[in-house]
Amino acid sequence: MENYPIHHDITFCDRIHPPLPTRATNLGLATQDDELIECRLTLQVSPVSYEQIDTHALFYLNPEFRSPFSNGDFLPDRQIQLEITLKPDLLPQLSENATTPEAVANYLANLSQETSSPPTVTPSEGEPQSPPSFNPLLNTESWFCLSVKQQQDGSETGYTTFWNYVNPTILNHPETASEQIAEGITNFAANQLTSATQDISDELVKGINNLFDGFENWLDNAFSENNDDYTDGFGREDSILTAIIAYFTKDNWTFTKLQGQSILQMAYQGENGLWNCYAQVRETEEQFIFYSIYPELVPEDKRLTIAELLTRINYGLVIGNFEMDFNDGEIRYKTSIGVEDNLLTYQMIKRLVYANVTIMDYYWPSIRAVMDGNI
Repeated sequence: MENYPIHHDITFCDRIHPPLPTRATNLGLATQDDELIECRLTLQVSPVSYEQIDTHALFYLNPEFRSPFSNGDFLPDRQIQLEITLKPDLLPQLSENATTPEAVANYLANLSQETSSPPTVTPSEGEPQSPPSFNPLLNTESWFCLSVKQQQDGSETGYTTFWNYVNPTILNHPETASEQIAEGITNFAANQLTSATQDISDELVKGINNLFDGFENWLDNAFSENNDDYTDGFGREDSILTAIIAYFTKDNWTFTKLQGQSILQMAYQGENGLWNCYAQVRETEEQFIFYSIYPELVPEDKRLTIAELLTRINYGLVIGNFEMDFNDGEIRYKTSIGVEDNLLTYQMIKRLVYANVTIMDYYWPSIRAVMDGNI
């Protein structure tokens, strides 16, 4: 993304609300193979204009798409900055009329002047003519807001949006869009004050369905409360990771995705203890593995005794097994499944996960007793 400082007054419009005056201070353009793939604008707006944006959820600033404020509320006497990105399907129209950063900035400013010109009067009729129809490039519904910020005395406050986690440019790549949306929901929800993660996800799904019809079936199947089996939602066209993210979101787990890895991290509170869990996907091998990690490492002088305990326990287990790393003393319980043709249902994941945490919780006191030297 190349950024260019600009100083242009641009007025945005739609068919319902009053014109929205802004001051564009930066233009960001991203290209790939000499093709424009993203256009961003940084806007300065007055508190009055921001109130209009906030009230009517312009630039897709729906409440469910906003993260919490980072450092308190906005002050009523300071300018507010928005970063917005253009819908991908309008990029060709922009490229046809402007090819350089300067030309893009001037083109948008000129469109704004044409749109905001006052209607002329027809002498014969004495009635104002209808104003010219506005260009879709200046429609508030053509831009997604990524962040909203305000500079205050020695600090900054504001919030990011869901579109900062799932950039709308993914619409140009339908082969990976469903996975990126699922991962975006995960990371966005993790940034919330997330006792209400499921509610957040449900609202996001509804909002995304309304915007992106191409993903409506996938999202409905993957997150719908009425779909208990997920058979259609986790079909052959979706990755295993997509299915896992969708499952844990629906099942109201709070989790994070480890950066650059197909692994989700979460915690589970059982009757006997609290421990970390990891959901790992191996796409190439078509495997899903779930781990419960005992929170303490086994001291070196106890490892042989713990190894005997785990061997005795494993002998009678049908689903999964305990294992210990003799190098550092880590104990974990593992359940796994091979996923043929990426077909993984909700019930398959649920059985695998809850068998795992139930067995870890059941044998927790035995592990604890041997660790403490009581038996």
